[in-house]
Formats: sequence, C-alpha cells, structure tokens
Amino acid sequence: MQLPPLSLYIHIPWCIRKCPYCDFNSHESASAIPEADYVQQLLHDLEQDLPLVQSRPLTSIFFGGGTPSLFSATAIAELLKGVADRVAWSEDIEITLEANPGSAEAEKFAGFAEAGINRLSIGVQSFNNAHLQTLGRVHDSQQALAAVGLARQAGINRINLDLMHGLPDQDADSALADLDTAIGLNPDHLSWYQLTIEPNTRFYSHPPLLPEEEALADIQDAGEDRLANAGYQHYEVSAYARDGSYSRHNMNYWGFGDYLGIGAGAHAKLTDLDQQTVTRYSRTRAPADYLRCSDNFQAQRRQLDRADLGAEFMLNNLRLIHGFALADFGPRTGQDIQQLQPRIDDLLRRELLEKEGGYLRTTRLGMRFLDTVVGEFFE
Repeated sequence: MQLPPLSLYIHIPWCIRKCPYCDFNSHESASAIPEADYVQQLLHDLEQDLPLVQSRPLTSIFFGGGTPSLFSATAIAELLKGVADRVAWSEDIEITLEANPGSAEAEKFAGFAEAGINRLSIGVQSFNNAHLQTLGRVHDSQQALAAVGLARQAGINRINLDLMHGLPDQDADSALADLDTAIGLNPDHLSWYQLTIEPNTRFYSHPPLLPEEEALADIQDAGEDRLANAGYQHYEVSAYARDGSYSRHNMNYWGFGDYLGIGAGAHAKLTDLDQQTVTRYSRTRAPADYLRCSDNFQAQRRQLDRADLGAEFMLNNLRLIHGFALADFGPRTGQDIQQLQPRIDDLLRRELLEKEGGYLRTTRLGMRFLDTVVGEFFE
C-alpha cells in the first residue's frame, strides 16, 4: 500500500432555507451564523488530524454545505490562512467553494477570489422560475445568469454549474432548454444529474410526480449528445468538462485518494502506512454540538476490512468513464486484484465491464446499471 494524494473537505452546515430534495447535513439559520467561532473550531478540528497528513501537501480544498457562500470573505480568508499555516499546499492547489447564485452571495465573489478561492461551484439547478420554486431555491433565473458573469468579473474562471433534470412537471423540452442555457454560459465544468428522492427529505414524505423512466432515459441520451457536441467530455456519472477541466477534488475522491474532513458532519478517508489500513471517519453532525467540542470532534470511526477495500475501490473508480489503471489497484488498497478476478471476468462476459490498454472501465450499458455492477463486489 502506498500513500495516495491528500485533499481537504470543509463543511459549512448553514443555509437560508432547506430544499425539499436535500439530504445533506444542512440547517436553516434562523439567526446570525457564528462564523468566527466556527472558523476557530474548524482549525482546532484540523489540528487533531495533523498526524494523519503524513507530510503530504493538499492537492485540493473543497468548501461544501449547506451554503458556504453565506460566510463572509473575511472568514473564508482567515480559515484558508489557518489551514496554510498548518498543512502544506501543492503549488497548483484547486480551492472550490459551493455558492448559491442569489445576489447577496454573488456580491461576495470578488472577496472570495481575493481570499484564495479559484473555483466556484454554483448551484443553479434550473433556469426555469417555476421549477426553481418547486425545488425550494432562493434565487431566480436572472440571478443564476448574473452569477456566472459576476464570478468571471471577480477573476474566477474555473466555474462549475450544478444542474438537475427529471424535475416535477418537467418535460424533455424544458430539461434540454435548461442544459442549452447552461452550455451557452460556457462554464468549463457542468454537473448534470437526475433528481432522486432521498429518505429524510420533504420530497420523500410528500413525493412529487416525476417523469416516467422512458422519458428520463430520452432526456439523458439527448442531453449527453448536446454536451458532447458542445465539447464537454463525460468523465464521471454526472460530470462533464471541457479541455480536461475535471474537478481535481472529486477526482481524488473517485480515485480512492485520501481526504481530511472538518466541520459538522464532515467525512474523511485516510490511509495509515504503518498499519496498512484505510479508515473512514465522520464528525459530530449538529452545528451546536460541533461548536461545543473541545477534545474529540469524531462521531464515528470505521476501519475498512481487507475484504471491503477492493469493493470500495471499485465503488469509486467505476464511476469514472475512463475507469482506472489496473496497476493502481494494489498501491491504493494493499490487495491483489486477482482476488476479484472471478467477478471481473463475469462482468466482462456480461459486457458490463471492458478492459483495454491496462485499464478497466464500465461499459455504456454498465453505466446504466452501475449499482448492479458495483454491487457484485460487495457480495
């Protein structure tokens, strides 16, 4: 087993309003956000994990939420300085912040850029005001359009747009119109994914009427053609990029890299070379409890069984359209891929996987049944 690259995830748990489809650890803020106290707790949290860094520089930092753009640029700058004082960074580090396109957050983009943010992930979801209202979003289509221009004016040219399809009362024309508008804004990255109904959400307890499976498949096929014709490479289940502008942070996740996770409810995955183990961690979820922590921010710790290592590697890497180099399996897991060969051979026979040039990847058919494919490695 070898040490993989290292990233840092920072969770900001507050939002203006909880969306009915959202199952993330996000909490509506009824009063002023205690950002100064939270920044200090984040740095204290990070300090406890410094021995797990093992001299690696951070290749990426990702602010997720919640709505990280609710924080002031001053707080983001203080936090990034604190991180840099404690952990080395690679020279070309990617620092992404998730942002709402609402006018209040967009006004902060210049400050975020000055603080060190060099990539924005803007949660558009739709350019149709009726659909935005159904999704519980707090912005309208004009604000979404304006946010991209404001980001570029601030000097942030690496932009991801989050966009959903398969929305309640959405037909194919409406879904593809959203996609055409997004493409017209010329972002270097698009996350285009189907709305799913998750437990513990408002949509789960009050399910909306969604398009039929056949209509969803038609939207997916037509959308993928539009994206390809516009020069976007489909490189992960729901991720598309121009000119190789992949999300470095998410590529590290999907490549079974390591990542520190700080903040309420954050998750981490870390390799211990001395013990030849991989362990997943999660933090205390409730913001109030997290703010009260003093010595131990961890809520859960799970060392992966040796049998799970190969399965989890497959769970991540088979999401990638190009798959993975077979030579990377051993260094990332400490396992011999021959242990999985009977299952791989079966999936090759069923044309759900394919092998080429030292790489193993999911076929187009396999991508349609990805849960089935990865499930084979957990049996």
